[in-house]
Amino acid sequence: MEARGAAERGDVRMCQTVFPAHADHRGELSAGQLLKWMDATACLAAEKHAGVSCVTASVDDIQFEEAARVGQIITIKSKVNRAFKTSMEVGIKVTVQDVLTNVEKTVSVAYATYVAKPVGRGKIELEPVKLLSTEDHLEHSLAIERRRIRLGYEQLFQNLMQESNKEDTFEEEHGVSTDLTHVQSIELVQPPHANHHGNTFGGQIMAWMETVASISASCLCHSYPVLKSVNMFKFWGPSVVGDHLVFNAIVNNTFQNSVDVGVRVEAYNCEEWIKNQPRHINSAFLIFNAVNDSGELLTLPRIKPTTQDGMRRYLGAIARRRIQLIRKCILSAKVDKPSDLWEKSNQIKIWTHEEGAMLSLKVEMQVKIPSHLAFSLLSDFTLRLQWDKHFLTCKVLQAVNEDDKIYYVTSPPMTGHKPRDFVVLVSQRQPFKPSEPYIVAVKSVTLTSMPPSSDYQRSEILCAGFQIYSDSDSSCTVCYFNQVTSGVMTYFAANLTGLSKSIEDTALECMKFLEMNNSKLKLKTDF
Repeated sequence: MEARGAAERGDVRMCQTVFPAHADHRGELSAGQLLKWMDATACLAAEKHAGVSCVTASVDDIQFEEAARVGQIITIKSKVNRAFKTSMEVGIKVTVQDVLTNVEKTVSVAYATYVAKPVGRGKIELEPVKLLSTEDHLEHSLAIERRRIRLGYEQLFQNLMQESNKEDTFEEEHGVSTDLTHVQSIELVQPPHANHHGNTFGGQIMAWMETVASISASCLCHSYPVLKSVNMFKFWGPSVVGDHLVFNAIVNNTFQNSVDVGVRVEAYNCEEWIKNQPRHINSAFLIFNAVNDSGELLTLPRIKPTTQDGMRRYLGAIARRRIQLIRKCILSAKVDKPSDLWEKSNQIKIWTHEEGAMLSLKVEMQVKIPSHLAFSLLSDFTLRLQWDKHFLTCKVLQAVNEDDKIYYVTSPPMTGHKPRDFVVLVSQRQPFKPSEPYIVAVKSVTLTSMPPSSDYQRSEILCAGFQIYSDSDSSCTVCYFNQVTSGVMTYFAANLTGLSKSIEDTALECMKFLEMNNSKLKLKTDF
């Protein structure tokens, strides 16, 4: 067995000036060209560490935060975060710099997996990565967690799909059909598209996929789509010079200002072409924003599946969005901006934001109940058992005063973990002005009369609670906030599917609880 590894870290930097040939009709760097540069830089980093040729196995979710324009400078930094037996995780960071102002902004942060391919039949075992900084250690630790989620992604996705199939959640009676968004394109792999082994560059295939997906998205939105993110490029097999690549793209679902497009790539050689025996080599799901000529976001029509396959794709887009909500912010090393808004309906919106070692969650709900009544119901934590399944028991330990109480809360156990318990102070504050919100604040406290028990894992709530804004005499906006430390990220990741689903489920139960009690109050006053 041959052992290989670079003497130093597999770090590679590529700088490119954005020329008109790299840009789209808006004068911005095309996403396809950027994907090619990212793949080339990451592959060089992998080969620098391995000492042999490497091929792209997959690319995790890619988020595009900024656009680069003609004349600006793109810098792509790639480094190997962790080496496994024959594969490596490579981190990719893309920044754009304006040469006139010298201002630099982050375009994207991504993670890709590359596999070492030694010449002949010889086996290879990669050397560990040398960790030289605190950031190296952090990325090295997170890489194993990202790999676990990466390998278990399909099972997580299937679990969510099974739950969706059990629930008849489709309600878009006036949605539009996506039948006219199906786009097919064929490319012939030529020598400039391949490496020295004759295999097609992964970045080239990703660029072709982006082009076809963009055309599909434009068929629905009738405007210029802008690629916002990609949901995991997965390479199932190689293609070589001389292959015909067939790209099929279709819109799966829309989410207010964005559209989910699925792309499948199949390869044929001459013999397979005649026999119609394709090889599935790649699949990906690309998310586009729809913009007008001024670059303003457009609201997209909802989708109405017309076939069983259309329904499968419709629900699949929702499942991927749920997974992305957690994976993007919990399993990434750093996030400089809040995550994209994810919403299932017009009544519930969810944001996440990671800063330093803190992960923050915000859930916004539109509820048909007066704000003062919602405040009364949400400030009494003993009532939370009626709508929050994460509360197993809840009792008042001490009434500090009329507005501040200390509660003891227990939560049901998760697989492989003890049940958790909390000692929390709940403070309620009414607004001084009509424009201000009602506030219910929650944080953990220490109480000598309630020490930790061996039967529970004592947990801490750093900062949580509700803000309740009055919209009218009969409706309000309820905002729930929660903040946790990086120490619980592994705990969250262990239940990725359950957490992403439970955020939505808990919000829906909270809304039902509030509106049901509002209805009861109306019945009492009517009589």
